[in-house]
Amino acid sequence: MLIEGEVIMQLNNSEITIGIIGPEALMKQTREVLKAFPNFKPIYSTTTPASVTKAVTEELIDEVDVLLFTEFHLYFEAKQHINFSIPVHHVPLTGTGLYRSLFIIKSNFGLKNLSIDTIEEKYVEQILFELAESDYNCYSFNQHTNQNLIDHMTRFHKNNYHKNQSIAITGIQEVSNRLSELDIPNEWVIPTHQDMIVSLERALLAAETRRNKESQIVFGIIDIDNFTRVIEKYTSEHDVQLLKLQIQQMLLNYTKQLDGHLINSGGEEYSFITTRGIFERETRGYKFIPLLKETKSELGITLSVGVGFGSSAAEAGSHARLALRQSKELGGNICYIVREDRSVLGPVDISANTQYERYDLAITDTGLLDKAEKAGMSAVYMTKLMARVARHKKFDYTAQELATTLDITIRSAHRILLKWMDAELVDIVGEEKVTHKGRPRRIYRLSFIVDDIS
Repeated sequence: MLIEGEVIMQLNNSEITIGIIGPEALMKQTREVLKAFPNFKPIYSTTTPASVTKAVTEELIDEVDVLLFTEFHLYFEAKQHINFSIPVHHVPLTGTGLYRSLFIIKSNFGLKNLSIDTIEEKYVEQILFELAESDYNCYSFNQHTNQNLIDHMTRFHKNNYHKNQSIAITGIQEVSNRLSELDIPNEWVIPTHQDMIVSLERALLAAETRRNKESQIVFGIIDIDNFTRVIEKYTSEHDVQLLKLQIQQMLLNYTKQLDGHLINSGGEEYSFITTRGIFERETRGYKFIPLLKETKSELGITLSVGVGFGSSAAEAGSHARLALRQSKELGGNICYIVREDRSVLGPVDISANTQYERYDLAITDTGLLDKAEKAGMSAVYMTKLMARVARHKKFDYTAQELATTLDITIRSAHRILLKWMDAELVDIVGEEKVTHKGRPRRIYRLSFIVDDIS
């Protein structure tokens, strides 16, 4: 791997490390264009036909803030094998570079028959229209899921040349080299300076946006579930105070992992402040929070946690309170997140067997809100319910099935369904006969969700 050693700029906090992956033939041009981007600190990785894209990419991924592939097939192959946690871009062949190649082909061979790969046919057609070309045939390579992509592309162009005398247009240097060895006329589309500038501008914007989000304030509220009931089993105030100290020590240890700051808000509630980037990493993408399991197993208590994202501390704190409400409504021992757009993510819980959910926080349909109020449901609970049921794409339920879907008891499901019937939120659409003795089970249609989605 060739690492750039001629970065003249002075390192500072605004510097963004970018990994450049591509063939040697494009590296000189990339270095030249990058001189116009002083915020980028480049690390170059030169590929050869024998390079393994996955291995090359994994060498760079932990060292950079953003990745740029100079050839599409490298980008495509990497995306098949790696789940990226950083912005990843490639240089698209849609602009002046493609125009230049088509103009060269027109001058040397004419534009009667063309075979293309890694380039969208619509862009070729657009440029041919601008060149006043209408009598042509264009054959596109569309088999990107195949292994040995270079071999397949070369064979594709070779077959089209022998069958249709087509001129090959490729976005891959190795394909061009192989076709030239076979004396098949071809044009390797090389991105121009302008193409690269556009791609680097996009990469810069993506990296800065991500960096800004990573430094965004995250506010969390931790509430001890049923704390009054918990301390009732302790016979002395000394034991209660000892429990509080143990809880605080455990929360301090967890907050230390987040590089955050813990605040005792009084009573059974605590708050913490950290940054989004750290919280995202420590929760493994908002899906892992060992604190919940540890407090339950070591201290015999459960926690409700609400986490808020926001563009300001006030907004993050407000969203954390809303998120805590989600957690409390589900019975505790769980964590939810309310993001800056007021969408809800969760549960963030290592022991949760339920699927990860995402739904908007607010309902704006006043008619639906009136019905929810009549049924004794909050707007928050209504939106959560709608998201959970809609995810299963099933709207007709028996009480038993609804209990399973919502993770509640059958008795609770019956009680909820009766309230919904009174509020005209559900309809009885049939009965399910049971194999053993007993009354048939009613089938309810959740019409308020069907109407909202349709």
